[in-house]
Amino acid sequence: MASVGIVMGSDSDMPIMAKAAEILEELGISYEMTIISAHREPDVFFEYAKGAEEKGFKVIIAGAGMAAHLPGMCAAIFPMPVIGIPMHTTSLGGRDSLYSIVQMPSGIPVATVAINGGANAGLLAAKILATSDGVLLEKLKEYSAKLKGQVMAKDARLQEQGYKAYLENSGK
Repeated sequence: MASVGIVMGSDSDMPIMAKAAEILEELGISYEMTIISAHREPDVFFEYAKGAEEKGFKVIIAGAGMAAHLPGMCAAIFPMPVIGIPMHTTSLGGRDSLYSIVQMPSGIPVATVAINGGANAGLLAAKILATSDGVLLEKLKEYSAKLKGQVMAKDARLQEQGYKAYLENSGK
């Protein structure tokens, strides 16, 4: 049984949604990924959102661009947390998606990450689940320690090489 539902309106969202899936996989969290258009197949979408709790989902991560109704509609139907990922768009750079997701009416909250913030959506879902899972909480602490180590290693390299050599060797 999957703990997280990952849903997107189009396969063009896949590269961003994959980042959420990769984080969940790294932390050992089960998920189910689906493509559903809230506008083009509302009946299929409604059944998905209505059945998500029964499937065992504790969190839904929903990515959408432009009008970006998918996360909000999930939140209107699914009783547990929904995390929206606004997708970058060519016309408005993703601001349209961001505003559509973040400006939900009172009573229908959607947690919203940055435009194209797939990895952070996966991490936020993990943090929500970790409130009742001590093993997952420890994995998140290890993940944070790994990030800290990466930054410290970069700084050590900068201190050793100086910024000019660091820039020249940054692709290597």
